[in-house]
Amino acid sequence: MFVKRRETEEPDIDITAFMNLMIVLVPVLLMSMVFNHISILELNLPDLTGAQTASAEDNRQLEVVIRESAIEVYYPSGNLVKTIEKLGVKDESQDAHHDFRALSDVLKEIKRRLAERNIAKKDVLLLSEPGVTYQSLVSTMDTLRSAKTVVVAEAVDVELFPEISLGDAPKKGGKS
Repeated sequence: MFVKRRETEEPDIDITAFMNLMIVLVPVLLMSMVFNHISILELNLPDLTGAQTASAEDNRQLEVVIRESAIEVYYPSGNLVKTIEKLGVKDESQDAHHDFRALSDVLKEIKRRLAERNIAKKDVLLLSEPGVTYQSLVSTMDTLRSAKTVVVAEAVDVELFPEISLGDAPKKGGKS
């Protein structure tokens, strides 16, 4: 006697629900990702030893004091070159911001005068008040590092003062 065996078919796995979940989940996860760009700024601490290795002219300190109301440029230390007031103070509907273009022009002029005397100065001391915003501080550092200029009808970056040291600004009216 022959017994007939029924062939059993293996059922197919239904992955439709899983595929629908993936179709929705992948774009949601990609949209919620935060893409960060991390920049590292190399800073130097001011030299407290007072070592006299170069000439007196080379040791003159360029200081940029960033305050909530203005940016002050001193060269040599203690001699005010220019005070650059904030832009946008007249219109109360906009936030005032520092005039980095004017700061760049002052720094380029100082660099030009130093180059005329064959002084290769690269260091600057950046002093900031406690209330200065982080963005203002970083923008000032970017302005100190390099400036855009036109050479043969092409805009290029020229190096200004890339060696930046940080410190606290003296009180307004105090000796810098």
